[in-house]
Amino acid sequence: MEQETQHPSPRFSPEALEKTEEIFRRYPPEHREAALMPILHLAQREFGGWLAPETIEYVAGFMNLAPIRVYEVASFYTMYNLKKVGRYHIQVCTNISCWLCDSNAIVETLKCKLGIGLGETSGDGRYTLAEVECLGACVNAPMLQINDDYFENLTPEQVVGMIDQLP
Repeated sequence: MEQETQHPSPRFSPEALEKTEEIFRRYPPEHREAALMPILHLAQREFGGWLAPETIEYVAGFMNLAPIRVYEVASFYTMYNLKKVGRYHIQVCTNISCWLCDSNAIVETLKCKLGIGLGETSGDGRYTLAEVECLGACVNAPMLQINDDYFENLTPEQVVGMIDQLP
């Protein structure tokens, strides 16, 4: 199996470095490690939508933290991807509100349409399909997220149309 790697030595772009300074200003200097979660989020965006082992090491060095500490946070929260994801990361909420509104039909429709299962990425690297606990829009269930965009009050037919319209 080919090892998933991202960059031999990732480095933040000048724009991302500016953003890190903005992030650090939100926290007291003596608690700089409190910025770890937003820095991880920035790193994930900067380096292809996931946190490769090299990225974990880079963030650890950048923040003067032990790599295991960075990995512990990254592996605990589901919003951080430790495996490479497709160009379109499709996350379907299957928590109680969405489930009661038939999110299972949305999941089955996507599995069929994309030809992949939950937790899988299409062979062309275009789609990753994931099940998530809650996306915080229970009143408008069922819902899903594609990359950073949220879609609510969905039907299986709407989801097929959404996928067909992706560039």
